[in-house]
Amino acid sequence: MKWQICYSNRAYKFIKEQKVEDKVREIIRKLILRYAGENIVMDVKKLKGKWYGYHRIRIGNIRMIVKIDRDNSRIIVDTVDFRGNVY
Repeated sequence: MKWQICYSNRAYKFIKEQKVEDKVREIIRKLILRYAGENIVMDVKKLKGKWYGYHRIRIGNIRMIVKIDRDNSRIIVDTVDFRGNVY
């Protein structure tokens, strides 16, 4: 199954400025495999409150906020930033 990955302007800007394109791409690939049923260990957490429906992925001191749309095979990367700036 082919997944579409959409980045917000804020997330795309951070990824380019910090030069973490490959790291983010690899994490998203692992996330897709995890939700396809493979046993991959990742630090993923469902969020609550105003972020209900989103997931937080931890990559060292960087956090990604993503929304997984399984019906349309799409991952929406809303925010990528350092830990203290994400929420």
